[in-house]
Amino acid sequence: MYQLDLPWLLLLLPVPLLVWWLLPPKRETSTSVRLPFFDQVARAAGVTPSEGSVVARRGWVQTAVLALAWCLIVIALARPQYVEPPIEKKEPQRDILLALDLSQSMEAKDFRTPQGALESRIDAVRQVVASFIGKRGGDRIGLIAFGDAPYPLAPFTMDHALVRTMVEDLMPGIAGPRTALGDSLGLAIRMFDKTTVPEKVLILLTDGNDTASKMPPLKAVEVAKAKNVTIHTIGIGDPDATGEDKLDLATLKQIAASSGGQYFFGGNQQELAAIYDTLDSMTPEDQKVLTWRPRTELFHWPATAAAVLLGGYYLISGGAGLVRRRAPG
Repeated sequence: MYQLDLPWLLLLLPVPLLVWWLLPPKRETSTSVRLPFFDQVARAAGVTPSEGSVVARRGWVQTAVLALAWCLIVIALARPQYVEPPIEKKEPQRDILLALDLSQSMEAKDFRTPQGALESRIDAVRQVVASFIGKRGGDRIGLIAFGDAPYPLAPFTMDHALVRTMVEDLMPGIAGPRTALGDSLGLAIRMFDKTTVPEKVLILLTDGNDTASKMPPLKAVEVAKAKNVTIHTIGIGDPDATGEDKLDLATLKQIAASSGGQYFFGGNQQELAAIYDTLDSMTPEDQKVLTWRPRTELFHWPATAAAVLLGGYYLISGGAGLVRRRAPG
């Protein structure tokens, strides 16, 4: 679609006519011939001298050229544009960060599949989390793995295939045998500090208790709450175990409650899948649609045409005048 960005400038089109009509022509008095005996000659001829004038007139060709050039200049000033069809872009309004426990205890084979077979905790987590990522097409997703310390594996990205590949390649113990729960919360907060989306969600999964953090988990959750980060916690370990393998239900529940999130417990693969289905329904896709229409400026075409028209006319008329002056009389 073609349009003028400043169509009101077309009101300038009649300006030359108004100037010609309203302003008087320029007058200039000059003496053409000076004779000391002019009065005597005039009396002898019986005439009375009077003031004379020479009125310069344009030919119709020059008038047409100037009028057309003026119209082209005004059109150029009005900024003609070609407006292309609308382009839409969807912008995510939520960042989801997945924090997964990769301590050595994730190798324990105590998770039952729907078929009744036993599998390791990490195998169940890989399958369920990869499925969850596949459902979140409209959100940016990041990934943290933690053991002795937390490690950012993927920044917030729309490349979900990459994040799923990373999840499927996770191995217990690669981050150390212990669990740095508080430090993983601290890393998550730092990652969220670099985002500008209105909704920030952390889904933290662990099978043990905090044994390696420098920052206490409950202190970290206070900072997360102040920064409007919602934390959902998932426990998959054994609450009746002892030592480092004991699942700290109280801390996980308090982390979720303090940040406005929810706590879940998964004892097998089916329960774990149901948890992530619940989280998927709790956080529906939220996207903002941005629409714009690219514009191509076309003012240079009428401006160039006006310059070529005027330049060509005066070049031709000047050349014709030169030829006439040099022609033999």
